[in-house]
Amino acid sequence: LPAVVLLKDTKLMDVKLGQLGSWLAMRDFTPGGISGALRRGYERYYNKYINVRKGGLGGISMLLAGYIVLSYMWSYSHV
Repeated sequence: LPAVVLLKDTKLMDVKLGQLGSWLAMRDFTPGGISGALRRGYERYYNKYINVRKGGLGGISMLLAGYIVLSYMWSYSHV
């Protein structure tokens, strides 16, 4: 028997299109919930790309590329 996973505990990539509205309704959009989600995302990124035993330039170059894109968008208001 497959394990039953509640819709609230389902990851976004596993949510069906018809369930998206109810899945979004279960999310915590308070300032504490949003900051917790950002913190978890940062920790996941840090542990996957920065805090590794055999690191490379992948994580740092992704951050640099993101900064370049953001600064380009800030500089040119017509974009």
